[in-house]
Amino acid sequence: MIYEGKAAIDQSMMTGESMPVEKSVDELVMSGTILLSGHIKVLVQHAGSETILSRMIETVKKAALQKPEIQRIGDKVSALFVPIVIAISLITFLVSFFYLDLAASESLLRSIAVLVISCPCAMGLATPTAVAVGIGRSAKNGILVKGGETMERLQQIDTIVFDKTGTLTEGKISIKKINFHTDEMLVSYLLGTLEQYSTHPLAVTLSRQFSSVKAPYPISFSEIKEVPGSGVMAVDKEGNIYKAGSAKFTGMEKEKDQHQHQHQVYLTRNNIILADIDFEDSVRPDARELIQYFKQNGIKTVLLSGDQKYICDSLAKELEIETVYSEKLPHEKESVIRDLQLNNKLAMVGDGINDASSLALASVGIAMNGGTEIAKKTAEIVLVGKGELKALIEIHLMSKHTIRTIRQNLFWALFYNIVAIPLAAAGYLSPMIASLSMAFSDVVVIGNSLRLRFKKLQGLR
Repeated sequence: MIYEGKAAIDQSMMTGESMPVEKSVDELVMSGTILLSGHIKVLVQHAGSETILSRMIETVKKAALQKPEIQRIGDKVSALFVPIVIAISLITFLVSFFYLDLAASESLLRSIAVLVISCPCAMGLATPTAVAVGIGRSAKNGILVKGGETMERLQQIDTIVFDKTGTLTEGKISIKKINFHTDEMLVSYLLGTLEQYSTHPLAVTLSRQFSSVKAPYPISFSEIKEVPGSGVMAVDKEGNIYKAGSAKFTGMEKEKDQHQHQHQVYLTRNNIILADIDFEDSVRPDARELIQYFKQNGIKTVLLSGDQKYICDSLAKELEIETVYSEKLPHEKESVIRDLQLNNKLAMVGDGINDASSLALASVGIAMNGGTEIAKKTAEIVLVGKGELKALIEIHLMSKHTIRTIRQNLFWALFYNIVAIPLAAAGYLSPMIASLSMAFSDVVVIGNSLRLRFKKLQGLR
C-alpha cells in the first residue's frame, strides 16, 4: 500500500490494462508491475508465497495438472487392431490344423505369417512420423510446438480466446485522437514543450510527436515543473497557468465524451480546456485477417482482457470479434476459461503473467514471443518468428494437415493388412515374404509423412 507519493504504474503484465494507471496514497500496488514515473513509498502487506504473483504461479501449476488427456488416434486403432490380429492368427492355426488337416508345422507357419504381415510397425509409425514432420516444418517457420498431442488438440478446437494487450495489439502506446478546442498549432507547440519535462509514457509519446512544432506566436515560460504521477504545470510571463495531465490534475473530472469516459490527457490554460487527447494500443496489422480466418472456419472468437470495457468493446467491434469479456483479473480469466471449456474445445492466446493460468487450463495454450517467460513456459505453442499472429493461421492449417496425414497413414496401413492377412492365412505368403511386405508398408507410411514438408497448406481452410 502506498503511504507517500504518486506514480504511474504499468500493470499490463498482471491485469492486461494497456494504459498506465495513476496510483496515490492508500492505493495498492502489486509485485510484478512496473513504476514508470513518479516516486512512492510503500508498506509491504503480503510477501513471499502470499503475493498475487506467487498465488498465480501456484494456480498455473494446478491448472496444468487439470488439463484433460486425449487418447491419440493411433492408440485408438492399435487398441482394437492388436487383439483382432492375435485372434486371426490363432484361428488360422486352428482351422489349418483341425479343419484343413495340414501338418502342425505348416499350420504354425501360416499363423506366424499372419502375425508378421500384420506387425503394427506401419501403424506405430503413422502418428509419430507425421507429427515429427509437422512440428519440424513449424519450427523452421518460427512456431515452437511442445509435443504431438498439441497438434491433435489444435485441429479439434471450436473456440479461440484472445488476450488483448500485447496479443491482438502491439503493446505500444500511440495517439488515437486529439480534440482541439483552440488553435491547432498552439496546442501542438504546448504539448511538445510541456510534455518533454515529464517521464510519463503518455507524455513521452506526446513530446516525441510534437517536439519540433514551433509556437504560432512568442510564448515565454517563467516556470515549468512536473507533478509526479499527475502531469506538468507551467506559468508564462503574463501569469497564465498551463496544465497538461490527468482529468483530476487539470480540473476536468466532469468532462466526459459521449461514452461517458474521461480522456487520458487534458491541456488547459487558466482552467479552460485547450485540447483533450485519447491514446490507444495499436492493433497488430494482421489481427483482422486472423480473426476472419477463424470465423470462416467456423471457430468462435472471444476477447478476454483485463482492460476497460469501452476499450475492449471498441477493439472487438473493429476486428469483428463475437464475444467480449473485459475488466477481468487473472483468477476471473481462469474462471471464464473453465466455463467456456465445459461445452467447447478451446485455444487461448496470450502473453502476460495474468494469462498464464488460462493458458495452462485451455486445451491448447499459445504464447506470443514478446510475452513473459511464465506464459511461454506454460503454453504448448510459442510463436517466435516474425508476423507472430499470422503464424497462428499456419499452425492451425498445419495441425489439420498433420491429422489428415495421420489418418491417411492409418488407412494405408489398415488397407495393406486387410489385403495381406487373408493371403497369409491362406498360405500364399511365407513368413519371409510377409516380413518384406511388412517393411514395404513402412516405406509407404514414411513417404506419405514426408510429403508434409513440401505440401501447400491452403487446401483445408
